[in-house]
Amino acid sequence: MSAARVPLDSGVSGLRVPGELAARVPVEQRGPGLDRDSVRLLVSRGSEVAHHTFRELPGLLRAGDVLVVNTSPTLAAAVDGTAGGARVVVHFSTRGDDGRWAVELREPDGRGTTRPPGPGARGGSAGREVRLPGGARLVLEEPLSPEGDRLWWSRPSDPDVPGLLARHGRPIRYSYTERDQPLSAYRTVFALPYGDGAGSAEMPSAARPFTARMVAELVSRGVQFAPVTLHTGVASAGAGEPPYPERFAVPEASARLINAARSRRAGGRVPPGRAGSGERADGGDGPGGRVIAVGTTAVRAVESAAGADGVVRAREGWTGLVVTPERGVRVVEGLLTGLHEPGASHLLMLEAVAGRAAVRRGYEEALAGLYLWHEFGDAHLLLPEETAHTEHCSSNYW
Repeated sequence: MSAARVPLDSGVSGLRVPGELAARVPVEQRGPGLDRDSVRLLVSRGSEVAHHTFRELPGLLRAGDVLVVNTSPTLAAAVDGTAGGARVVVHFSTRGDDGRWAVELREPDGRGTTRPPGPGARGGSAGREVRLPGGARLVLEEPLSPEGDRLWWSRPSDPDVPGLLARHGRPIRYSYTERDQPLSAYRTVFALPYGDGAGSAEMPSAARPFTARMVAELVSRGVQFAPVTLHTGVASAGAGEPPYPERFAVPEASARLINAARSRRAGGRVPPGRAGSGERADGGDGPGGRVIAVGTTAVRAVESAAGADGVVRAREGWTGLVVTPERGVRVVEGLLTGLHEPGASHLLMLEAVAGRAAVRRGYEEALAGLYLWHEFGDAHLLLPEETAHTEHCSSNYW
């Protein structure tokens, strides 16, 4: 499994995010009375931008809307080790079908976080052995991608890697954060335990602002939830590097729920998809709810289960899908996400859902409004533009 590099030509690639706009701690630690849903919420509808708090989300959605949510739990995926007498930190990214794990080796930076191996340092090489706590070892075998050696397939001496992570791991932490956080800070309200210990190396962070109270309110208003799973691997700050193949599952019940919502909006039928057009399959008109993905991981999962006809079918396995404006989206009409670095390939997915101009306008407003970036930062809701016809047809769903 490998991933080809995607040329990044997004509408925000020339913008610069000042370091002071990095969210250094979770919002609930910034002051008394704050909870996860206290973050700010930027709402984009085409060129129109509005500023809200996340607690206002229920009033921005309507009955019949379907939120596609990722149930993958975050793992304590960072483990200290030694390689050739040098201290390293192993980031466990993805478990393969053959029992191997894709890992990234990093150096401690003396501040509680890590950095890539410096010039002349050995990052990855075939046959390199890493010693782990409790007497476990792993041996690097081959790069995950022929295009680079950041991630390596490795063979652990003990197949119970989830047990190793539970005993000796901690959440992956990046240098813009202020201090270590408990694993609970990196898990969302939608996270479910998996019997095989599977999960995500990094938090599906778009769902972090949801609380149990908000989920209950949304359900009471008629908003529906379609759970899917995508176990995300270790991300990279490298510009243009797409996500590697990841394990996903879309259950039958969620596929039916999504198809029913789209059928209502199309007047009783699921319309043909427009793969490659960059447009929504149903044009955004008609009664019924909108399909809104909570996070780029949810987009990747549900679009991987959608056929060229726009119908979502129950599916599980590996997906190497990279959603770009050229490929377009077949199912997702809206997206709730965080704020991404201007060099991130995720931005191409945002443009596939909302269009280049809408993403550019939103990011300019986020910078001007001093919104906070990264996994503990503020949220961005991209919705389809509402025509007068759409608003009229949807009025019965409030």
